[in-house]
Amino acid sequence: MTRVFVPRDAAALALGAEGVANALRSEAAKRDLPLEIVRTGSRGLHWLEPLIEVDTPKGRIGYGPVAVPEIAAVLDAGMLKGQHHAKCVGVVDEHLWLKRQTRITFARCGIVDPLSLKDYEAHGGLKGLSRAHTLGAAATIDAITKSGLRGRGGAGFPTGVKWKGASDAAADRKYVVCNADEGDSGTFADRMIMEGDPFLLIEGMAIAAFAIGATKGYVYSRSEYPHANATFTAALTIARNAGLLGKTFDIELRVGAGSYVCGEETALLESLEGKRGQVRAKPPLPVHEGLFGKPTIINNVLSLATAPWIMTNGAEAYAAIGHGKSRGTMPIQLAGNVKHSGLFEAPFGMTLGEIVDKIGGGTASGRPVRAVQCGGPLGAYFPRALFDTPYDYEAFAAADGLIGHGGIVVFDDTVDMAAQARFALEFCGIESCGKCTPCRIGSVRGVEVIDRIVKGEARERNLALIEDLCRTLKLGSLCALGGFTPYPVMSALRHFPEDFMGAKRAAAE
Repeated sequence: MTRVFVPRDAAALALGAEGVANALRSEAAKRDLPLEIVRTGSRGLHWLEPLIEVDTPKGRIGYGPVAVPEIAAVLDAGMLKGQHHAKCVGVVDEHLWLKRQTRITFARCGIVDPLSLKDYEAHGGLKGLSRAHTLGAAATIDAITKSGLRGRGGAGFPTGVKWKGASDAAADRKYVVCNADEGDSGTFADRMIMEGDPFLLIEGMAIAAFAIGATKGYVYSRSEYPHANATFTAALTIARNAGLLGKTFDIELRVGAGSYVCGEETALLESLEGKRGQVRAKPPLPVHEGLFGKPTIINNVLSLATAPWIMTNGAEAYAAIGHGKSRGTMPIQLAGNVKHSGLFEAPFGMTLGEIVDKIGGGTASGRPVRAVQCGGPLGAYFPRALFDTPYDYEAFAAADGLIGHGGIVVFDDTVDMAAQARFALEFCGIESCGKCTPCRIGSVRGVEVIDRIVKGEARERNLALIEDLCRTLKLGSLCALGGFTPYPVMSALRHFPEDFMGAKRAAAE
């Protein structure tokens, strides 16, 4: 019986994967073709979705993007034997977009049945947890520290340092919290793990719990992720039935109501406790007094999902990959006006130009790239003049930018950067938890100032005012929501000043 793989992740479903799977099943039944349809996660080649893969002696041959009306023709061409068709992309593992990657965190995504524990183990799963138990808690923390793994949620804080802090804290109960509140524009890496390889996250959280002595874990996800939440819930049940969870450590999925600020770790804790999602002042740090006042580590999905690879392959192997202080790989998520949208996992160090032009293929519109925004809605806008910047935490910080969660949103030369700057401030005002004045009030005043600048009203005075306002937001806000909002605003003003001359430009025209 021929195995045919069809993705069931949110991206593929949005592009018609469910209809393709049903049409394939129906057409095969009509023709009495022996095939088994396996639903997987996505490999991250979103411009090729829905991507059908067929198991053949040569490897898995891909066909994509395939639409429902094309199913009969693709079968007629000999798809089940991997024969040629216009939509055939060859052996998927040999596709250039995948060959150029270094897949660590996403090595199984799109390959395994996400709800088959047997499939997970057959592809190396649970080896990291087993090795952690063999080495012991202290050695596990030491391995994570020596690997150089840093937080993949945005801050880039050393993961091992956080684990050590929680391990050293004395308490009758400790917690592991996974921040899956993936709210940055152009990001979908957390969702891909939860939909395509959920046991990896479960294993990573189990390793973290063992390391710090935690008995309970929470995954805080988004209500906007129904497919990821459903898959992960099913995976938790399977893990409990298999004895992986429920004895010394268990995990519970909690779904937030869509507040962006709950991606900030202390606001997330407030929400988990059933309170309004507002930022806490620090100290105390969560590793000392976190969830319900107990020592808590809060890590992003990708940070936790990388721990099994490190424990399986060794800290030195992970530390040998990367650039500067940024070790290992980063899942780069290309979105916006880009030809090849999707997730590309590669070591730190590639230049922004390589990522946008060679990996992304430039804009989907065919027009010149004018800017990219890195790090979500609070990330800086990089013009082409900065495309030689290495993809690295320190290099981006030196250019007044941030990597954030790895999202890169591409804009062509039709973008209005004044409107983008205004959006950043408007977004901050809408999403502010309201606890601190700079974020709550400064964002609203900032929108008004941008509007006056574009209209040409007292332009020099208002330009000085917006700079002062951004400085206040950056230095006076309690968390990164207000603190990072100045990045897109000031980068737009610095690199694209002509877009703020709206009234004068209109008068000249």
